[in-house]
This record gives sequence, structure tokens and C-alpha cells, in this order.
Amino acid sequence: MWIRKFAAILFLSLCLCACGIAIPREKSTYVGQWKAENMSLLITEHGYVQYQRSGKKGNVSIEGYLQNFDGNDFEVGLGPITTTFVVTQVPHQVNGTWKMVVDGVELSKIDDNPPLEA
Repeated sequence: MWIRKFAAILFLSLCLCACGIAIPREKSTYVGQWKAENMSLLITEHGYVQYQRSGKKGNVSIEGYLQNFDGNDFEVGLGPITTTFVVTQVPHQVNGTWKMVVDGVELSKIDDNPPLEA
């Protein structure tokens, strides 16, 4: 009997952890489809994030929900398993194009209204 209760509590805990947070109003400029030569970052207003990066060491792909903002940086993941994206230049406009530097890569916004979660 205790195993069923434990399993139910574990399942509910995982379901609650799976939820992320929506993008706070003060961070709304983060929302969009961002691209660089070897990197793509999608951030929806509901906090869904898709990240892809290719390089000499291989390809990295991350999908998940926004868990937290820490200053300009943000965490994406599920429960205790998260990835921190380091933002050294927040979204800003350069000659009419939105730019942001994430994990050392300058990204350009190509779409202000990305599609909802997959």
C-alpha cells in the first residue's frame, strides 16, 4: 500500500515540476526566434524553450520550460535537471534588428511571434 502512495506522490511531484513559468513582463523582449550561424533559440511567451547548437564537438539540443530568471540569465529544464543560459547582452536593437548574446554567441531575432509549444 505504501508503494502506491509513494508512486502517486512521486508522479504528482514530477507533474508539478514539469511546469515552467511564463516570461515575466520585464523580460518580454526575450520572446522570439533567435538565430546565429550555428545556434537557434526559440522562447515563447509561455516559457517554452527550444535550443539547438552545432559545433566541432557535436550537436546540442535542449527543449523544456523556463524555470527561473537569475538576473539576465535563465534556467530551462525539468525539476532539478536544468541548464543555465548565460546572457551577457540582453535583447537590444542595433540598426533596427534585435540582438542578444547568449552563451557567448550573438543572436539576431528573426521572428517576434514564434509558434506556441510543439
